[in-house]
Amino acid sequence: MSADNESGKSISAQLMQNPELLAALQSKLDGLAGLNSEYIRSLAPEVKRRVKALKVLQKQQLEIEVEFNKEYHELELKYQEKLSSVISTRKEIIVGDKEPTDEEAKWEFSDDEDETPMITEVDETKKEQQNVDQSKPVAGIPEFWFTILKSTPPIDQIIEEHDEPILEHLIDIRSRLADSSEQMAFTLEFEFAENDFFSNKVLTKTYKLQNMIDEDNPLGYEGPEIISCQGCKIEWKPGKNVTEKIVKKRQKHKGRGTVRTVEKKVLNDSFFNFFSPPEVKDNEELDSDTENLLDSDFQVGSCIKDRIVTRAVLYFTGEAQAAEREDDFDDLDGEGEDEDGDYAPDGETAEGNPECKQQ
Repeated sequence: MSADNESGKSISAQLMQNPELLAALQSKLDGLAGLNSEYIRSLAPEVKRRVKALKVLQKQQLEIEVEFNKEYHELELKYQEKLSSVISTRKEIIVGDKEPTDEEAKWEFSDDEDETPMITEVDETKKEQQNVDQSKPVAGIPEFWFTILKSTPPIDQIIEEHDEPILEHLIDIRSRLADSSEQMAFTLEFEFAENDFFSNKVLTKTYKLQNMIDEDNPLGYEGPEIISCQGCKIEWKPGKNVTEKIVKKRQKHKGRGTVRTVEKKVLNDSFFNFFSPPEVKDNEELDSDTENLLDSDFQVGSCIKDRIVTRAVLYFTGEAQAAEREDDFDDLDGEGEDEDGDYAPDGETAEGNPECKQQ
């Protein structure tokens, strides 16, 4: 992995795990708001009146958006039922319960899949194991979901090395919508094969959303927003809990001067902390740290629900991640291209800046 990639991962990880830093960045962005306030105050009274009329219309527009999002949830529920058989068949192929026929595996579009390496890095030990086991029949698609999670931001930032042996047992990820559009919610279900780490068959994470206009800030509506999330209790097997670690600390008695060593359990960085989000009571006023933690958590949950679950095979092959990286860059409309179409900064050719050539 390149130094730039390591640096990017480090920064992203810090942002995900540092609410204070996120809050500081948000404060900087908030400071940009109201830059036109001086100009607005200088407007003539009749113009200000028209601006207020536009705000009334804006509120009406947002009220329509609330209704739209409500009906959109109901539409998602309708198609969730239609998709269930497709999702079920996908799982059967992944775990090896179903072998697709030649007709079912007939893909008529060229994609060079045999020439495209997976994004996830495979260590040398696994490469050797794969070479040794090539003569044995392979059931399903090994490490399908683990490969996806390990190669998809921002989820890859919260996976630690000690999580990987557990995630290799992950056999399915599903998303299930709440039945009522009045109480928007969705539940992520992570199904695991039997393993040496915990006894749960399925780990769940439920997100509760609110779809309404805040009367105290009627123009602040930006769509359904998360108000709470609930994880599940992981039944860890003895000595296998990767979300905590034992820290030994030496203590000296103030009076006698004797020294003792005490052990204390502390929280350990782990993907599985995802299933222990901050507890939020209904109508509870959240502090900024909790809000930032929930925002970061919701980014991960939304990524899994809206991207990974719905486009799993494309994230497995790396095509989805490649397309997302491509979307991060804007075309320069030919700016800086030389005669051969190679990019070079303004005033330079692909070979270099002619004005800076050595004499």
